[in-house]
Order: sequence, then C-alpha cells, then structure tokens
Amino acid sequence: MIEQVLKRKNLYKAYRQVVRNKGASGVDNMKVDELFSFLENNRNRIILSVLNRTYVPKPIRGMEIPKSNGKMRLLGIPTVTDRWLQQAVSQVLISRFELTFEEHSYGFRPEKNIHKAVTQSLKYINDGFQDIVDIDLKGFFDEVDHSVLLQLIYNKVKCPVTLRLIRKWLRAPILIKGRMHRRRKGVPQGSPLSPILSNILLDELDKELSGKKLQYVRYADDFSIYTKSKAQARKIGNAVYTFLRDKLRLPINREKSGIRRPSDFELLGHGFVPTYKKGEKGKYQLVVKKSSWESLKRKLKGFTKKTKPYSFEERLQKLAEVWKGWVNNYRLASIHSKLEALDKWLRARLRYCIWHVWKKPERKRKNLIRLGVEKGLAYAYSRTNMGGWAVAQSPILFTTITLSRLRRKGYETMLSYYLKMQPQVQ
Repeated sequence: MIEQVLKRKNLYKAYRQVVRNKGASGVDNMKVDELFSFLENNRNRIILSVLNRTYVPKPIRGMEIPKSNGKMRLLGIPTVTDRWLQQAVSQVLISRFELTFEEHSYGFRPEKNIHKAVTQSLKYINDGFQDIVDIDLKGFFDEVDHSVLLQLIYNKVKCPVTLRLIRKWLRAPILIKGRMHRRRKGVPQGSPLSPILSNILLDELDKELSGKKLQYVRYADDFSIYTKSKAQARKIGNAVYTFLRDKLRLPINREKSGIRRPSDFELLGHGFVPTYKKGEKGKYQLVVKKSSWESLKRKLKGFTKKTKPYSFEERLQKLAEVWKGWVNNYRLASIHSKLEALDKWLRARLRYCIWHVWKKPERKRKNLIRLGVEKGLAYAYSRTNMGGWAVAQSPILFTTITLSRLRRKGYETMLSYYLKMQPQVQ
C-alpha cells in the first residue's frame, strides 16, 4: 500500500487538500503557505525516511476550542508536514475501506452528509419507530483503543510500512500549555486521519446493528437506534452497551445516554416536534434546537458590536460567513418564522452600527436630511437623548435606512437565502 501512498499524484492531491483546509501551525510553527517550498527541498528525504522506516512524526500541538455547551474541546494539531503525509495515507485508506462501509453511516463520507442523516432519522420516526436508543460515547476521540483500531486496519491493509506510520501518529505525544503528554489511546481530533480511523472502528458497530436488521443512523461518533417499543429499546441498548465495552473497548456516557421519544430527542443540532397538518397525526417535523439558535445569535451579535472597527462591507462579509454556513446546515428544518424575526433584529443591529459611525450630531443631522428626513425632525433626532439601540429600532432609521437601501450596499437576508436553498432540497 505504501507505493500508492507515495505516488506523486496522490502526494500532490494531499498537498492541495492540506492547503485548501488551511489550519493552524503545529509545534514547529510552519505555516501552510510555507509547505510548498519546504517540500521542494525535502520531499525526497521525507519519502526515503518513510520507506526506510526511520520517519518519526513531530509531537502534536494541543489547542482548546469552546463547544456549544460552554465546555472546551481539545484539538490535536499535527505539523503541516505530518498533515500532508496523513492526508496521503487517508486518501488510500478511504479507497480501500469506503465500499465496505454500511449504508447508514453518514459522517465524513463521499455523497453522505448531515442532511441525509437527519432525513433518515425523521423517516424512521414517521414510520413509527419512536422509541429511540440514544447513546453518547464518552470522549470517543480520547478513548479509542489503539490495538483494536490497528488490528482492524491490519485485517485489510497488510503493509507494515503504512501500519508503522499510523501507529507512530497515534502514539505521538501532545503538547498542552507547554507540557508534553504521552498518548496511549485516542485519535487526535484535528488530524486528516481521524475521520477515516473513526469510521473504520465504528463500522464494526454498524455491521453489528445491520446484521440484526436494526434501524439506526450514525454520523461519526453520534449514533441512535430506532425501535417500536420501550422494551425492545431497553434490550437493544443493553446489547449495544456490552458490544461497545467488550468488542470495541469504548465507554459510554450513562448520564447522556437513554431511551428517548422524538420530542425530547436531538440529532446533530436538530430537534423533532409534532406537525399539526391535517391528516398527519403522529408525524414529526425537523426544527433547530434552542442552543443552536442562541449560538448563531451570539456570533451575529459579536460582529455587530458598535465598537468593532469594520467598514459596513467588511461587517456584512463577516456576518455572511457565519450565517450562510448555519442556514445551509439547518436548511431542512422549519425555520422560516424564526429567521424572519432574526433578520429584523440583525437589521436593527446594523442600523445601530451605522448610527454609531455617524457619531457627531451635525453629521447625523446631515445624513438624515440626505436620506429624506424633514430638517426639523432631523435636527431633533440628531440631538436626541435616546440611546443608540433605541434610535436603531425607531421609525426614524427603519424608514430611512430601509431594506432596499441595505440591499444596495450588499446586504442579503437570511430568510431569502434559506428560501433559495429550498429547491435544491426537493
């Protein structure tokens, strides 16, 4: 297999993917845009060290990022060179394993995505499978047993050079806050290899569930099983717990796991609520969970703080980078009315920013007159004691800094973008 990994075409494809992914520097502080010149001078030496089995990966840089629940997630960032080699190995592993993966595994796979996962989940629920075994794996990426994972890879990949590389990457120490930590289990989140390695390991669970003809959905380490009774759900839950513990050596989080009904079940940021349409009694529709809305609003608020030194165009660009990805992620859910309200709130925030930029009373007066406000009223509002947020929501601004004027400056509503996405779904 190592010959396929080190083919020029595969290595070039890996280089392009690493550059496209961007990402932070590793422990050697080499940036992604420095990789090309480094490989020009060192590519042959690196390839030779891999073939001679003398290549030793650099330690991983640990970096904590905030999770939506307020806690922190530890990412492991390999050096850019290691990411390049890992990407090359990952591409060949995917070609070996992809065709053997089960149908209802949706994470990090070609032609699979979050939308297909939640659509399948909704289908199960609306087909009557409404007692759901919801299992949370306890720190999955930190708990992966290396010996179990390597054995599963060895079953299909007999190449000792490739297996040595993977083992070295799995065992590479991690640098956290200036202190080096040994690693004897876990797959670092943030490496190009972690998605395919997690799928290789959890495919064993998929095959166990498929063999028992169970209805399930898995997206990376997030999986749920759909049954028609609590008794059946309890029996299946116990069997899965035993399988994970004994076969894959993976612990579950008992506090977060349990048997759910659709109304108290969440999947990948989506919730399920009854639909009250005529003739659809007992059916459910997708919504977005409350914490996801709060997270979006918090990010939008951050980019519309009046003290942020952005031009209006820069502010719109940064806002669009946040909300376009969010709307695309949740485009299958019923979010029309909430998006409409959020758009209204965001426009008030933008008007508040504009009012703050005008600053001095005389400038405010002139700009209001330019926008069509009668002179006396413009003077009164330019000298008002009202706070900026109150002015932003008053008729004086939403009748002058209108939606059409904002659109001419490049503003797009989240609702109009959401509605444009709908034909692609149908």
